Amino acid sequence: MEVILREEIDNLGIRGDVVKVAPGYARNFLIPRKLAVLATEANKKIVAQEREAWLRREAVLKGEAQELAALLAKVTLSFTQKAGETGQLFGSVTNKDIADGLASKGFTIDRKKIILSQPIKQVGDFTVPVKLHREVTVDVPVHVLPEGGVVKAAETAVAEAATVETAVVTEE
Repeated sequence: MEVILREEIDNLGIRGDVVKVAPGYARNFLIPRKLAVLATEANKKIVAQEREAWLRREAVLKGEAQELAALLAKVTLSFTQKAGETGQLFGSVTNKDIADGLASKGFTIDRKKIILSQPIKQVGDFTVPVKLHREVTVDVPVHVLPEGGVVKAAETAVAEAATVETAVVTEE
């Protein structure tokens, strides 16, 4: 069945595209939610007019997203969390925490636009992508630090490495 999309649908198409879908998907999901209409000549003309207006609005939104991306590129977030000796966090840094961090710096970003496959559960430096627009994504650097300074395991590892080097030198 051919339908004309009225909204952007992931993995299917963007507004105004004529796509072939299963009849049940069109009847039971797309058409009742007004995400698509049947591909008739009359509907094609109506959707073409809607698409032109949408493209004008989309150009404005993309420009605003690019300006915001330029500002966000200069932002660095730091979080201090309780961590174990190995650098494992007691808890995690989620997209909500990142959205709150951006809000404290004056940026109102929906947490759903922050793309984290999994919450950050380790001490370290990370880059988190923020999808501001369909075509505009910016990477925000995030530093996760342990409470009270550096991770003790890192200090221990350096001390153990120094001990091993000394032991090797003394055996020769």
